[in-house]
Parts: sequence; C-alpha cells; structure tokens
Amino acid sequence: MLQATTIPKSIDAKNGLLHLYQMLLIRRFEEKAAEQYSKAKIRGFLHLYIGEEAVAVGVTQALTDDDIILSTYREHGHAIARGINPEVIMAEMYGKLEGCSRGRGGSMHIFDVSKKFYGGNAIVGGHLPMAVGMALASKKQKKKTITCCFFGEGAAAEGEFHEALNLASIWKVPVLFVCENNLYAMGTALKYSHAETELKKKGVSYGIEASSVDGMDLMAVIEATNSAVQKIRSNGKPYLLVCNTYRFRAHSMFDAELYRDKKEVEEWKKRDPIPQFEQFLLQKQWITAAEIATFERKIEISVQKAVDFAEAGTWEPLDQLTKFVYSEK
Repeated sequence: MLQATTIPKSIDAKNGLLHLYQMLLIRRFEEKAAEQYSKAKIRGFLHLYIGEEAVAVGVTQALTDDDIILSTYREHGHAIARGINPEVIMAEMYGKLEGCSRGRGGSMHIFDVSKKFYGGNAIVGGHLPMAVGMALASKKQKKKTITCCFFGEGAAAEGEFHEALNLASIWKVPVLFVCENNLYAMGTALKYSHAETELKKKGVSYGIEASSVDGMDLMAVIEATNSAVQKIRSNGKPYLLVCNTYRFRAHSMFDAELYRDKKEVEEWKKRDPIPQFEQFLLQKQWITAAEIATFERKIEISVQKAVDFAEAGTWEPLDQLTKFVYSEK
C-alpha cells in the first residue's frame, strides 16, 4: 500500500488550509444532515460519508474544472469537495425546488451539470459503464478531460465493474476508477464477498495499472491521485486507485450495524483523517489552534445557512409532480 513518505508537491500552506477546511465542512455538513434526518426534515435514505473525507478531498484536488465526476449514493462529500454549494445540496436533500435537481433526486442523486458532477447514482455499480462511455466520448472528441468514477468495494463484486474495466482497457479511455474500500458492502465484510481481497489486482487482471493507498491519510491520497492523474493525462489510459478507508457511521440511517464490532470502529476512529492532518498543519506552523477554532465557527455558520436555505425553500406545486416523469403526448 502506498504511503505518503514525503509531503506532496501540491501541498503548501494555502492548499493545506483549503483541504482542512473542506474536510471539516464535509464532516460538519454530514453531522447536521444526520440531525435533520432524525427530525424527519430529510426523508428517504441517507448514507453518511463521515470518516472518508480524505478520499473525496484528496482525489478531487487533482482534477480540473473540465474533468467529469460520477459517484455513488454516498456522494455528499464528493459534491462538497467538487465545489457544489452546501445550501443547494441541503435543499436537494430536503426535496425543495432550490435543490440542484429541483428536489427530485434527494440525498442519493446529487447532480450538477455546471460542476460536471453527474451523480449520485443509487444502483450499485450502475455508473461504472457510464463513466467508461463518458471517457470514450472525451477521447472521440479529442478533449483532454478525465472521467473520475468513485465506487465502493461492493460494486467491485458486480458484473458492471468487470465489464467497465474490460472495455476501458480495450478502448484505452481516460478514466480514473476510485474504489473507496470501507471493508463492508452494506453489511457484508470484504472477505465474504471477494475471493481476491487485494482489490488492485482486479485492475491488473484487465491490463489496467493500479495501486492502493491508505485512504485515512490525506497526503497519501493526494500523492497517489496526483501520480495516477498525471499518467492518465500523458497516456490516455485508465487507472484503478483503491483507497482503503472506513466509514465511522452505519451504512445508512436504517442500519442496525450488527455486522461489525464496536471496538473495531473505535480503533479506526483513532486514525481519523481530520485530526491527523490538523496535527501536520500545526507541526508545520501553517495553522494555529485558534485558527482551527475559527474554521470551526465559520463552518458552523455555513452549515446552519444551508439548513436555513433548505427550510425556506419551496415545495414543487402539486400540478407539476408529473413533469419530467410522463410525456405530455
């Protein structure tokens, strides 16, 4: 597994503070979302990203505004890291018209064309073939863009995963496959669903260069992603990056979480990527404890503004409920 033995070249005081802010914003947003869900303000399903923030921030920092992103239903962190306004995301989760999908997608279908963020996809593995198609379109159009596809290790046991990697390799398309391996596909441990648990080997078997990285270490993710993206831009070929990470919360808000030991969760929490990176910044004297506290207050205000925006949002009129669903003819 790749480790960050040196500070990535892209990390300086300015970027370091930005990355910390993004991770903290994702964490506090998710915590607030859980709170609003418990109040029945957010309905349907809710899958929290708490614990995995280093992956979203570490990967997206390597992408340009022209690059494409596809994600799973645990996508709030990716959306925030991509720069989608938290107010618009919260409004979408509330089901309000001011949401990025007019409130029609909800938590599992965050979508923003202006950010080239194409979901939020609820079908496990369903977006991997889409990512290959988008990358193929970029290649045919001679665009220098990369398609980045986030998915969990559960999707790596699906047929779409193998079909997507096979075609991506044959067609030599510029796609970055990012597997967020949090060890439990819903409630099934990795060892029970994969005959080969070293997931990067699955990419190698299709002739795709692959690597794995500690997904709890922001700098390791940045270093690995920067290297992968550089290779894709130079050779136009796909790459599989496996980020070994852990979700601190249950699979979803309905999950009784009977499949993993509480001691295991507590051990992983000791590797929380946010305090780890805070300590790095403090040691480099790029931030002070007082400035971290200021970050927290600023983020608290930002997250509350997102809630207030969603609360003040408007419901879709009843006479428009069939719009975009049934043909007018």
